[in-house]
Amino acid sequence: MQKYITQAEQDLLHTYNRYRIVFDRGEGVYLYDKEGKRYLDFFSGIAVNALGYHYKDFDAVLKAQVDKLLHISNYFYNEPAVLAAAKLKKASGMDRVFFTNSGAEAIEGALKAARKYARTKGGQEGGLAGGEIIAMNHSFHGRTMGALSVTGNPHYREAFEPLVGDIRFADMNDFESVLGQVTEKTCAILFETVQGEGGIYPARKEFMEQVKALCEERDILLILDEIQCGMGRTGKMFAWQHYGIKPDIMACAKAIGGGVPVGAFLMTEKTAEKSLGAGDHGTTYGGNPLACCAVSKMLDLFEENDIIGHVQEIAPWLEEQLDALVSEFDFISARRGLGLMQGLECSVPVGGIISRCLEMGLVLINAGSNILRFVPPLVITREHVGEMVRILREALKYEL
Repeated sequence: MQKYITQAEQDLLHTYNRYRIVFDRGEGVYLYDKEGKRYLDFFSGIAVNALGYHYKDFDAVLKAQVDKLLHISNYFYNEPAVLAAAKLKKASGMDRVFFTNSGAEAIEGALKAARKYARTKGGQEGGLAGGEIIAMNHSFHGRTMGALSVTGNPHYREAFEPLVGDIRFADMNDFESVLGQVTEKTCAILFETVQGEGGIYPARKEFMEQVKALCEERDILLILDEIQCGMGRTGKMFAWQHYGIKPDIMACAKAIGGGVPVGAFLMTEKTAEKSLGAGDHGTTYGGNPLACCAVSKMLDLFEENDIIGHVQEIAPWLEEQLDALVSEFDFISARRGLGLMQGLECSVPVGGIISRCLEMGLVLINAGSNILRFVPPLVITREHVGEMVRILREALKYEL
């Protein structure tokens, strides 16, 4: 059995900087490599595997769907898509659902909806009221051309410019910065409710309230990216529910499929009525029966097993243990996050720490060069947190 990938095999997949370990299977909240070594998973496929691996009843439903129908296209309805849409509507309080294949595609659809809304608001079809979109510095929304255009990190954008135009950037949690970017052409304000790649920065309540009031006053759409922070990760089904600030458009993906590639963007009825109509947007695989079967079952399992209640119970314990590390190590300056989406800010690069953790059987991920990111499966226990901290503490000691 081959634990590490060869150089020739690396060359086939060279567009990513990957760790060389080849994971073979998962069970519960653990991963196993090709030699059978066990690793505690505290990154869950970048916040995708919310229920860990082989959660009771989830795999069986997918296998049954494989035997029924894998694909039919959007010329026809399929039952899993109808059920999944109804359950997403109930969980979010939104009104319309469009299924995509990924989070980046969900952002693309949200951007298109916003610009179409700008053309039709006021009931004047064809009169371009303005298509400017305000996004946030240090944000990350994906790597397709539209999603990249609203990603507030020049490092990701520069090699692919010129990108989609009429994008302006403001600072997260700085309302005056946002207000300074608003013009008569602004059609939408977009941000992650909790910035992930940018360093685990939750939106502040006052900021959310101010931006929402501005949007309502000027008929600007509020688009919230809940791709990483949604689906129970912060202790609410969607992070904006902490604030009581409902978006006009919401993008979600990652954990809604529990490992099956699927995303969605959702809209309020008012937004839907004045934006995308038949033929304005489409996708061959979006709403795929297998993917939507996964979404439907994930939502069932969340409700049946009170996953959000469990997150609310375990998250304070994780925060307490991470705060102890902040006190113990001088080079860790802060902890921040919501629920089971946490980050430790370090004054040293974290790449070496992550590699040492991996050698010792713990999988973590970074958020930028100096943030340790913790996005474990939502089903972790106090014992798993304790195991994680023991390994991480040993890895951190190398920096002393």
